[in-house]
Amino acid sequence: MQPPQRAEVLALIAELMHRGPDGEGHYASKHVELAMRRLSMIDLDGGGQPIYNEDKSLAVICNGEIYNYIELRELLKKRDHKFRTQSDVETIVHLYEDYGIDFVQYLRGMFAIALWDERTQKLVIARDRMGEKPVYLIENDGRFYFASELKAILKSGLSPVDLDPVAVNQFFQFQYIPEPKTIVKGVRKLPAAHILTVETKPWKITEHCYWKLEDAEPLTGNPVAMIESELDRVSEIVIRSDVPIGLALSGGVDSSVVAGFVVKKYPGVLHAFSVGYEGAVLSDERQDAAGLAKYLDIPFHEVEIKDAEMVDFFPELVFWRDDPIADISGHGYYAVQKAASEAGIKGMLQGQGGDELFWGYDWVRQALSENRARLKTAPGLGGYFSNFEFVAPKGFSRAGLGPFLRNMGGLLSSWERYKRLIALPKERVIFYDLARDFNLAGKNMRQYLGHEILESELDHPAYETFMVEKPWPPLDILMVKLITQTYLLENGVVQGDRLGMASAVELRLPLLDHRFVETVIGLRKTQRDDGLQPKEWLKQASARRVPRHFLDRPKRGFEPPVRRWHHALFEKYGDTLRDGWLVSKNVLTPKGAKELSQGPFPKFNIVPLSFKALVLETWARQMSA
Repeated sequence: MQPPQRAEVLALIAELMHRGPDGEGHYASKHVELAMRRLSMIDLDGGGQPIYNEDKSLAVICNGEIYNYIELRELLKKRDHKFRTQSDVETIVHLYEDYGIDFVQYLRGMFAIALWDERTQKLVIARDRMGEKPVYLIENDGRFYFASELKAILKSGLSPVDLDPVAVNQFFQFQYIPEPKTIVKGVRKLPAAHILTVETKPWKITEHCYWKLEDAEPLTGNPVAMIESELDRVSEIVIRSDVPIGLALSGGVDSSVVAGFVVKKYPGVLHAFSVGYEGAVLSDERQDAAGLAKYLDIPFHEVEIKDAEMVDFFPELVFWRDDPIADISGHGYYAVQKAASEAGIKGMLQGQGGDELFWGYDWVRQALSENRARLKTAPGLGGYFSNFEFVAPKGFSRAGLGPFLRNMGGLLSSWERYKRLIALPKERVIFYDLARDFNLAGKNMRQYLGHEILESELDHPAYETFMVEKPWPPLDILMVKLITQTYLLENGVVQGDRLGMASAVELRLPLLDHRFVETVIGLRKTQRDDGLQPKEWLKQASARRVPRHFLDRPKRGFEPPVRRWHHALFEKYGDTLRDGWLVSKNVLTPKGAKELSQGPFPKFNIVPLSFKALVLETWARQMSA
């Protein structure tokens, strides 16, 4: 590589030091320059990267962990491969020697991999199946760059902070940007479960998907026993590490399940970390989490977030989150991982995925119901009455009768549902239409956004994300696919990775292990669970590890005092929207920005447009600085 290109790569890697404070590695050839920062988790002394095959014709760098590396090493040794290290990453080059780009089919874990094949002058980039580890891509002046974070591309000068109107529109409706788009023109994400190859002779870039959730083999048998068995297995391999591993414990079902399975497998002392909030709030789960930790006999650490601390740190939090994500609970992710880092923990387990895999959201169940009804709904009053649902009053108090009367006993909601059922294009799945904020944003954002953003909605409406060509997979599986590829991935997983890595802590998500996901989907192909209570399969499968009363508590999960925090943030930062960065780029109209700067929080919103605007304004200022 020429000195200018090498300088660009060095600039990229300098922006990623927080992801790997334990070391740095480089590889250079005529057509490629690779660089990485290392967070040492396995083979602390010998696992530095790049890692090579026997004749050094292959070089690999990897972000993440290959959980089944011990089994893979044994397989590869029997095939006469020689290992120089004890690193999990070394299995990748030997698998590639034997299986080419199908090497990825043998990996169980979370990873973003870049492998250079000197013999064929080809670069191979692969991302794990559920998207736990990120890859951002940009082509610039005939050159191809990739990085683990968007901020590295922006701060190194490879791309200006030039917002994509379609992505901005998506952000204001979703509160994040669904992949493969990013908020920045010309920069995209390699989607989860994809492999990209760059050939240099001649220059050619190809990309394909190597795994689909809906392709899981059908499974018969006792779902409780089979889910329990798979949880038991993933709990054994997800804790492999040469450094201490901890657990983010919210007190909810998902993290309680992970704790119950892992605690007996972990060879050391598993420390649990939880977060709470200044003042007594209903969503503070520290007491619940502490009770489970006591039952499991594991040390418990709690963090209390002060309002002033949250407000002061907000711009930095937005920066570390990398993508603009309008989730006010994000500080909880950061605080837990930071506390773990300060306690000497370098890897953390978390329960993300249970809500999405096991019907944790009412609106997803409703979407499933409406899609099923849609298949048998005919136009006309007959179709309407066949889908009418009477909604009984919740008691005879004012609070109970009010919603009943406003809905006319179900007439209004049934009419709205009927209109949705008969009006949608056949490829459009009823999905995020039912998420309250998505609907409210679509109705209200026109009064605030600039012309170019609103025009982009006409050509590329946000609901394009859930346009799915027919034939569809079974509807219950389609719902899980859509929620895991949108909200789980871009709101939950992204925050977990970036806000953990901000403190040099690696997050591991046992419930997103692809074999576990395949087990759940395979069972669902032969028997239904959407008619059961939320997470019933998961709860029953965990009964021998966690008593049921711990699992039947109301869902809360690291949720902060939202309106109090919202008010405090707008007191300090609201005025940044007036004549701010977004106004200067015509994202917001001056009048719209002035109104949003006052922090309006409509009654039925969860994430109001004002907060989304404040996040994007703060993000743009941070990335442009």
